[in-house]
Amino acid sequence: MQPLQFLVPLDQLAAVEPILPFAILVLVLANFATRLLAYRSYVQQAEDGAEELSRSLAHSFTSGGLVLLSFLYMVVEPHGGMVMSVLVVGMFVTDFFEFEARNVEARNDRKLDRPNGALVASVLVFLYAAYQALFFLVADLWNAVI
Repeated sequence: MQPLQFLVPLDQLAAVEPILPFAILVLVLANFATRLLAYRSYVQQAEDGAEELSRSLAHSFTSGGLVLLSFLYMVVEPHGGMVMSVLVVGMFVTDFFEFEARNVEARNDRKLDRPNGALVASVLVFLYAAYQALFFLVADLWNAVI
């Protein structure tokens, strides 16, 4: 008997286990695109004199989806999923504080800075997601060295 048998449908999750790393990688790339579009809309809102910026729904959706997929990945791959979850949750928290920083800059009529912390966090997530999803490309070389 599995410990999470009654909380998570493990058989159905095991069926999609091979595509989870690829889904995470695709969602990370989509998150990059939505981050760029969100930043452009924040700049436009600030130039129009908005007192409060509005969150991008698409960026919130991709960030939330990444959190959900990383937690699902932790069920099927505990070690890789834990590392992925820590990186994704770190990116999620960084996104939250970067958005609040953009709000402060907009309220004080300052030029909006790029979200450097969130960009670094998302690059780290991308690198680990690419490592998890595309490891089969370097597996022979990796096994020869290790």
